[in-house]
Amino acid sequence: MASEPVSKGAEATKTKASSEKSKKWSTFVVRAIWTVVLVAVFGFVILSGHVWIAGLCMIIQILAYREVINITGDPKYFENVPWGRTISWYFLVVVMYYLNGGAIVHFFRNVGILEGVLTPLLNYHRFLSYILYMTGFVFFVTTLREGYYRQQFGQLSAAHMAIIYIVLQGQFVLESVLHGIFWMIVPCAMVIVNDISAYLCGITIGRTPLIRISPKKTVEGFVGAWICTVAFALIITHHASQSYYLICPMERVGINYKEFDVCTPNAVFLPAQWHIPAFLQSVMGFSSFEMAPIYIHTIVLATFASLIAPFGGFFASGFKRAFKVKDFGDTIPGHGGVTDRFDCQFVMGTFSYMYYNTVINRVSPPEIATVLTTLSNLNAHQRAEVAALISKW
Repeated sequence: MASEPVSKGAEATKTKASSEKSKKWSTFVVRAIWTVVLVAVFGFVILSGHVWIAGLCMIIQILAYREVINITGDPKYFENVPWGRTISWYFLVVVMYYLNGGAIVHFFRNVGILEGVLTPLLNYHRFLSYILYMTGFVFFVTTLREGYYRQQFGQLSAAHMAIIYIVLQGQFVLESVLHGIFWMIVPCAMVIVNDISAYLCGITIGRTPLIRISPKKTVEGFVGAWICTVAFALIITHHASQSYYLICPMERVGINYKEFDVCTPNAVFLPAQWHIPAFLQSVMGFSSFEMAPIYIHTIVLATFASLIAPFGGFFASGFKRAFKVKDFGDTIPGHGGVTDRFDCQFVMGTFSYMYYNTVINRVSPPEIATVLTTLSNLNAHQRAEVAALISKW
């Protein structure tokens, strides 16, 4: 009789193990299918042109912002404070209008649509954005309710944190695209490869824990992923730098892969002569070699993607632990939320933008169209002053 409970217990354990294995396999299949879907969609958008890529960046910003707002707000809070969710979204709209509204208005005005209405919006864009923000600020204060002060200020703080971490950093990614798709797609690929390499190196040679917030991360995996990412970065840079479509900036709206023509590449993509220090020439056997500077810059980007960008993921892990959730959402089946997939990308995108505009990009004189647009906004007296200055030159 005693063997019967043991038999039932063993059978229950076996059934549970089989169920967990089946669940893991099902999750893996769903994850694999959606990975293929995401890669296909991303590839289609890349080939469709800069505007489509910028649009995708904005969609990712909005979805990630929604996930953060949803996990930081208690459902009962949203029920009892009807304007709580609305205020959070209002601040997002205002910030995105401030960041992108000027460019959109400028485009429609240039093509002759509602020029009389849009010109004042363009001239007073910053001031109008500030007025809109302060309107939301005043409205928030007027909606404060006793008993919900802590939740309301907590939600306001979460909204502003999401704006800084997601929207502002996402804006840098968007602007990098306009300088050339290369400056978005290559850093993005570096982060993905680094994440995969860290996992593979960690399960094979990982021994020493790296950081408490992510117990599975190891020092060996961290360093191994750095080496793999640098190697991958050099390879992808070699191939990507051969495409004018990827390395050239957007010169007109609506252009795509099929319509793109040649351009004058940035000097970093062109071969340059590098001289070996005199004390090393006898050892190396040559005094100089030819290489495009982009490979040096790529190593810097890959190093950041390996050593600093992962802390964006650690930050997101800590954030989820604070609110006791496994994922930011279920937007992408098998992968969790959008924020789960792009937490490191926001950090990497900001660095790529800063690095390009500080180290790589050279300050050039403004385009004639920009000068003429500025002159057209001057009054008669100001134009006369400009003309007098020009005559003295």
